[in-house]
Amino acid sequence: MKVGIAGLGLIGGSLAKAYEKSGAAVYGYDGNRVVQDYAKLQGTLTGDLDRETIGDCDLLLVALYPQVSIDYLKEMAPYISKDTLVMDCCGVKREVCRVGFALAEKHGFTFVGGHPMAGTQYSGFANSKADLFQGAPMVVIPRERDDILLLDRVKKLLTPAGFSHMTVTTAEHHDAMIAYTSQMCHVLSNAYVKSPWAQMHKGYSAGSYRDLTRVAWLNETMWTDLFLENRDYLLEELDRMIGYLGEYRDALEQGNGDRLCTLLAEGRICKEKVDAE
Repeated sequence: MKVGIAGLGLIGGSLAKAYEKSGAAVYGYDGNRVVQDYAKLQGTLTGDLDRETIGDCDLLLVALYPQVSIDYLKEMAPYISKDTLVMDCCGVKREVCRVGFALAEKHGFTFVGGHPMAGTQYSGFANSKADLFQGAPMVVIPRERDDILLLDRVKKLLTPAGFSHMTVTTAEHHDAMIAYTSQMCHVLSNAYVKSPWAQMHKGYSAGSYRDLTRVAWLNETMWTDLFLENRDYLLEELDRMIGYLGEYRDALEQGNGDRLCTLLAEGRICKEKVDAE
């Protein structure tokens, strides 16, 4: 198998290492030429992903920022083979899928939106690892959700990465869900550590503090792009959360133990239902 990977950060770098480990020939591109050359020197890449090699790829994975992914696809679309499956790996899907599907129709290749649901608080090729996606879900956004042959092709081509299963959905549903399951977590964590008490937490914190603050350590440039691309859904979640927090605040201000206990019980019951699924 020949695989092209555009973007060699945490996600793209980990994909490159996973496919290289499986025996695939991996061709890579990164906006930082030093990273690209280092990946070749390390043995992760067989060669450069460019206009000459992109047409030989069975699979092309684009792991760049959303707008950069769109620009890259527009530039390289004329050189992509009709036999190539192209998949982006962006954290938001609506605009990149709209452009990707249009380019695929124009140039004859197959495009599928994708979002590998794994990561760490660290970024860059230096922190990438071949087993990052072992047991992780992969969200897939095809043009037609009932195209069984295409989904089987996608599953086979993604096998070397180690995903546990595929979730097939639409770009709109993906973005609404990801605003809650990922983006809100990063906003809340990032805001939480701005308390002056955060600088004095050692000796007073344990697992709950560690879990809540882990993703405050983020790539602010990337997450700014993701938040703005998905701001309608993220604003809905932020407004909902602010409303909930206001209820807890009101109960505390009023010294209303019964109301506070009810609110806490509601949250516990919600968590029990989630964990029972």
